[in-house]
Amino acid sequence: MYKLFIRPILFAFDPEKIHYFTFSLVKFLHKIPFVPTIIRGMYQINDKKLERNLFGLTFKNPVGLAAGFDKNAVIYNELANFGFGFVEIGTVTPKGQVGNPKKRLFRLKDDQGIINRMGFNNEGLTTAIEQLKKNKGKILIGGNIGKNTATSPEGYTADYLDCFKGLHQYVDYFVLNVSCPNVGSHAKLDDVDYLKELITEVQKLNEELTTEQTPKRPILLKIAPDLNHQQLDEIIALVSETKIEGVIASNTSVNREGLKASKERLEEIGNGGLSGQPVKDRSTAVIKYLSEKSNKAFPIIGVGGIHSASDALEKVAAGADLVQIYTGFIYEGPRLIKKINKALLN
Repeated sequence: MYKLFIRPILFAFDPEKIHYFTFSLVKFLHKIPFVPTIIRGMYQINDKKLERNLFGLTFKNPVGLAAGFDKNAVIYNELANFGFGFVEIGTVTPKGQVGNPKKRLFRLKDDQGIINRMGFNNEGLTTAIEQLKKNKGKILIGGNIGKNTATSPEGYTADYLDCFKGLHQYVDYFVLNVSCPNVGSHAKLDDVDYLKELITEVQKLNEELTTEQTPKRPILLKIAPDLNHQQLDEIIALVSETKIEGVIASNTSVNREGLKASKERLEEIGNGGLSGQPVKDRSTAVIKYLSEKSNKAFPIIGVGGIHSASDALEKVAAGADLVQIYTGFIYEGPRLIKKINKALLN
């Protein structure tokens, strides 16, 4: 039904506008009596066999929603009803920012992909906190954090620490987003020595904020799919040295090889991060390399090009402990979550 009737209507409109329209629609539907119950009945699978225990957290199933969808933590309570095991909000920056100029979100329908150069548009830390205070406790929440675009290199760490401190009591784990290709001033974030410094400072703060009521939060690093083997070896060494809890592989790609979209169309779109089916194999290769080369030394959340249950199983076979969807959710609809969980049970 989604692909036959709903998607063609949604895809007839501007991607960014329809994104927020869909939010409003889902919010509205959840205010109608019995609709949340019907949605849960249609999409959720509740089975103990799907549970995953990682970095001190129990995920009710291994299928999550990647960051970038619910940037401002507006709709995570409703998304829980669609069967996700966890939802990652953000990327959150200390101050709200409008992001890059529009138009900045583009569908590649023939490739089942999306190119975006949103530029960490979000309403900022204060808004995210207010939204997370409405958490009904139905789902685990990840906090994906970044720096403001206007922040100078000497202020990067302070931005991450501000977000970490503000969200610490409201999220279950953190993701340091250091690999998004859509934020202009990214000096230092590709430097392994700086990443060690950043992770160390965040870990210190994590220890300081830990109480009986608020446990220490797992910290993960989100990496690009375009890293070569030497760079991936550096990531493995970094995780080993800093003892962070895991890696998310991977973010969007700047690579345009092998696309069906014409050269003219790609030139018209311009720069941005590519997600969806075109990054599937690259993302899986990164997961496989990290898993095998590290001898499965740390958990990996696999994301990139998951549009079917078999795509998710590929990620798991490559070494992913959990998976996340985003572009596949847009192209395939909410039934994708149930299909993946069913396949994992089988």
